[in-house]
Amino acid sequence: MSLLKRFGRRLAAISAVAATACGAAPAAEPVAAKPALWKIADKDTTIYLFGTVHLLPKGTAWRSPAFDKAVAASDTLVVETIVDEKNPEPVRDALRTLAVTPNLPPITDRVSPEKRAALMDVIRISGIPIEIYNSMETWADGYLLLLTQLGRLGLDPGVESTIKTQFTDAGKPIGQLETVTEQLGFFDSLPEEAQRKFVEEALEDPVEMKKELDGMVSAWSSGDVKAISRTFNDELKGSQDFKNALLVRRNANWAKWVKGRLDQPGTILVAVGAGHLAGDQSVQTMLKRQGVKVTRVQ
Repeated sequence: MSLLKRFGRRLAAISAVAATACGAAPAAEPVAAKPALWKIADKDTTIYLFGTVHLLPKGTAWRSPAFDKAVAASDTLVVETIVDEKNPEPVRDALRTLAVTPNLPPITDRVSPEKRAALMDVIRISGIPIEIYNSMETWADGYLLLLTQLGRLGLDPGVESTIKTQFTDAGKPIGQLETVTEQLGFFDSLPEEAQRKFVEEALEDPVEMKKELDGMVSAWSSGDVKAISRTFNDELKGSQDFKNALLVRRNANWAKWVKGRLDQPGTILVAVGAGHLAGDQSVQTMLKRQGVKVTRVQ
């Protein structure tokens, strides 16, 4: 199962304050995009749901008249997690609180023997001393290793940073569905076996990661929800722990929040990872089960 599909779009949101600098791959040709957009409305409230990709090939064009109209109409933006790149301490504090545990086995003992050479290669590239990895829980090691691998792909941060800048410049407020601690806590709650699989898959060849990312971006760009579900979420079916922790539980929480937000007037743009808005456990599906009408507008 691809770690890029499972975690890349989630971890990218906080990578700017936790990852080390890595070499960049050549930029891809610009790709025109028309990602999916939905609307939920009652007499005095409109909520737009926009699926995002947290990492994109450089030069990807993704805006459209329908999206720009939704942004202009919205008085508030809500994202998965707010991260202040100028103030990295909350992320570092969350990592220290959740991830640092005494008397852990060395990181090399937490991967299979055939993966140890690749592990040491990525640790070397990361520039982080192995003692740091040894002191951290397995999920956090996987987090750092994956960020190192993603950093080698030469990608742009994705659409959230652009949208947040636009709302900030317009003096419009930005809210979040989860805190950094809550988001990292989903990984912290995974069984050790799943965490070790996370580490091993973070050692995947970045070239293969890039191929998978291209498939994800293609699905997202065309607004093909079935393809989004397939490329973003289908492999989660092989691990109920991952699916429950990282998809189902969060989507249920967010659907509850969206339904509750209809009780307050205003226009909101909710921008979350595209995989949360596709498939039979999507936010929209959960809303429809609760009797909330969801209309696709792009």
